[in-house]
Amino acid sequence: MRILFLGPQGSGKGTQAKKLQDKTGLPHLSSGDLLRQAVAEGTPSGKRAKQYMDAGKLVPDDVLIAMFGEKLPHPQFLKGFILDGFPRNLAQAKALDDLLAKLNQPLSQVINLTIDDAVAMERMTGRRICSNKNCGAIYHIKTAPPKNDMTCDICGSPLMQRSDDTEEACRQRLKIYHEETEPLVGYYQGQNILHVVDANADPEAVFLHIAECLKLEKTRA
Repeated sequence: MRILFLGPQGSGKGTQAKKLQDKTGLPHLSSGDLLRQAVAEGTPSGKRAKQYMDAGKLVPDDVLIAMFGEKLPHPQFLKGFILDGFPRNLAQAKALDDLLAKLNQPLSQVINLTIDDAVAMERMTGRRICSNKNCGAIYHIKTAPPKNDMTCDICGSPLMQRSDDTEEACRQRLKIYHEETEPLVGYYQGQNILHVVDANADPEAVFLHIAECLKLEKTRA
């Protein structure tokens, strides 16, 4: 299985991708993790990305695609993979399709996690992270609060809100998603590989629906 998760911020793409990884054993590639790893390892595309990042610029599409091109041919991905966070627009989706076609590894399933904007906003703006970078534990003020107010249960460091989790930033992130990424729903629907999953529900219920769509009992790795 070669699976892509689509969905706005707050829909739980990372959470569900991790659950699917645990269930199937398939490697999970998030664009953010891939970018950080490529920069840390000093790969050719990582070096190019670092130049843009150091200049405070967005990493261009061709560099991101090159990162996937460096990573996906590795033996660990031959039996399948789970992608999350990329592509984010039609140009990226077409470039990814071209790359996967060259590798003879086209996407087999796309899971589109749908969620009400109000629910997504509540999830994002309520998120708090541990300020200790070596810990990085994640909490939510309503659904997963720390035992002691604004203090990490694990290491005792203060909790903080990410700058992109403020209400203003979250509204802007959702606006960009609807304008740029949402058209991918129709794109993959046209390829007959799209499954729509309601992500407003409890994460366990959402995963059960995903497992049902993918018929995991029949295809489990």
